[in-house]
Amino acid sequence: MLWDDFVNSHWHDWRGSGRSEDHLEQEKWLLQFMRQGGISASNLPDKQELTELKRLRAFLLDMICHIAAGEAITEQHIRMLNSWMGQAPVYRKLTRNADQTVNLEYIPANANWTQSMAEIAASFASVLDKGETSRIRICDNPDCLWVYYDDTRNRSKRYCDDKMCGNLMKVRRFRAKKKLSAHVSTDLKQSEKE
Repeated sequence: MLWDDFVNSHWHDWRGSGRSEDHLEQEKWLLQFMRQGGISASNLPDKQELTELKRLRAFLLDMICHIAAGEAITEQHIRMLNSWMGQAPVYRKLTRNADQTVNLEYIPANANWTQSMAEIAASFASVLDKGETSRIRICDNPDCLWVYYDDTRNRSKRYCDDKMCGNLMKVRRFRAKKKLSAHVSTDLKQSEKE
């Protein structure tokens, strides 16, 4: 999904070092994102377009935080999302597949970053349209903040990656419990001496 790669372009070190990187400012990441996401822009974003991309990312993250907290999206969210999508037109075209079925394609009218931002916004809007908002999550590791789409059957996924963030949080809980247990044990021994 285009929207989640875009929102996660602001990377945080999931191990808790406090480091973060803004991938939107890295040419290599941007080129890969453009290629994999089918971005219609033909050039890397200029300074003004980069500022707008960051604004769109902050807006989408705000909506995602509302959704992940179990809150309803607001009318203002809907108006803003419509505004982002409305900035760039698309053409519709029917195509026939090899198996004789047909597909409706949406072809971008322009090859620029305004069009690309509209496509990113539309990719998020399509999740909202399908009513799948309960599957939009933010990793429970407070150092990670990775946004993901929970595709598990029972919608119970808590971490972006069970092997990385899941294991890290399990170890942290174990150590905290062990430390608390040791502290309680020390307090009991001192009480007995008195």
